[in-house]
Amino acid sequence: MSKIADLRKSYERAELDETAAGREPMQQFDQWLQEALAAHVPEANAMTLATVGPDGRPSTRVVLIKDYDARGIVWYTNYDSRKGRDLEHNPYAALQFHWVELERVVRIEGRVEKLSDAESDAYFHSRPLDSRIGAWASPQSQVIASRAVLVANAAKYSAQFALHPPRPPNWGGYRLLPDCWEFWQGRKSRLHDRLRYRLQDGAWLKERLAP
Repeated sequence: MSKIADLRKSYERAELDETAAGREPMQQFDQWLQEALAAHVPEANAMTLATVGPDGRPSTRVVLIKDYDARGIVWYTNYDSRKGRDLEHNPYAALQFHWVELERVVRIEGRVEKLSDAESDAYFHSRPLDSRIGAWASPQSQVIASRAVLVANAAKYSAQFALHPPRPPNWGGYRLLPDCWEFWQGRKSRLHDRLRYRLQDGAWLKERLAP
């Protein structure tokens, strides 16, 4: 049996140079995300979301990016979930994408705000019917007796709403407004490329970090 401590990989697929990287972080992110999608990286839209609760304990979970633009990164969830409660208390979070096949990581930090009702409504009504019913059926992050609770809830709301479930009042979108980005490209001999963009006086400062 192999020892975990003995596992090794040499990262040699690509490089990340200051002169070639985007002038602004969203440009660089868009390029890397499109390359991950073109390479058919599994779950290229999956990102780890880290939040901190009122007790100071951090927690992470994987969510899916659903939109991005100059303002920031968007995902949707239940506002009463643990992450929703954390963000109500502390509206700062971190995101991380890990595209293993491309030997790349993107880290993003910033303040989080809720989307408008109109934005959340528009996305909710674009979802498959089963997903819209599921948003009603799952009391996310709460203790339930068994899976039968979810099945019963799904049947209940399917009967109640038929083909037109409205958006639950406790379900909607968040947008992280970045003030710090880091782009990590694996390199040989653990001399990885790390570029950080920091928002400083309204402009992005690009810096190289030691690996």
